[in-house]
Amino acid sequence: MVLPRLSGSFTAALLAALVVLVLAAGCTGTESTSPPAQDGQTTAVTDGLGRTVTVPVSPESVVCSGSGCLRYLVYLQGQDLVIGVDDIEKKEREIEGRPYALAHGAKFKNLPLIGEFRGKDDPEKIIALGPDVILKTYMAGSSYEANAAEAEKLQAKTGIPVVAFSYGSLRNDAEKADMYTGLRVMGEVAGRQDRAEEVIAYIEDTMADLERRTGDIPASEQKEVYVGGVSASGAHGIISTEPAYPPFLW
Repeated sequence: MVLPRLSGSFTAALLAALVVLVLAAGCTGTESTSPPAQDGQTTAVTDGLGRTVTVPVSPESVVCSGSGCLRYLVYLQGQDLVIGVDDIEKKEREIEGRPYALAHGAKFKNLPLIGEFRGKDDPEKIIALGPDVILKTYMAGSSYEANAAEAEKLQAKTGIPVVAFSYGSLRNDAEKADMYTGLRVMGEVAGRQDRAEEVIAYIEDTMADLERRTGDIPASEQKEVYVGGVSASGAHGIISTEPAYPPFLW
């Protein structure tokens, strides 16, 4: 399959989406150390679903529920806070295509189980671990879209603050806003606000740089491309494609 000719902005958006994934790999050398928890102190945060949630100041432990949640925490260099994972982090893969798992998979595989992939949490397992906060992502346009009632239910069952937000993406402005909100909310909870802003600034700067480099290329000189290896619930080969690949539609 050959996709339509792309403008520079299309290419910039696509490359930015790919470049941001390598942020996780940069965390392999050192892990940031959490500041000591401030005993008994709490703060109120507004999560990505508009819920006001009271959380400990400088939590010492968290669990991540939902697709991409652990990935975002690694982007924020908060992997040292994680004390439990869902079952996908324990599965052996012939080919591992997730940069955050390449960087920290050995650590995550040895952590206790909190439930199944895509946010199918086991409240009893989470209670047994006793994290300070549960971070939970949702995916727009899927069977596990943002659901405040579900987040409240998990919080009621566990007695642990649940901070929820949409995972977002770089496919369009609305989902990019969700992505940035999620990173900022997670950064606020985990005490990594500065890192969240660094990640967001890196994405924006990279997209702007690529636009400057390619924005004036005439349509007649733009290349036709095929996008392969499109992931869907995991890595796939070159024949995995998407005719309406969202970054190409921008």
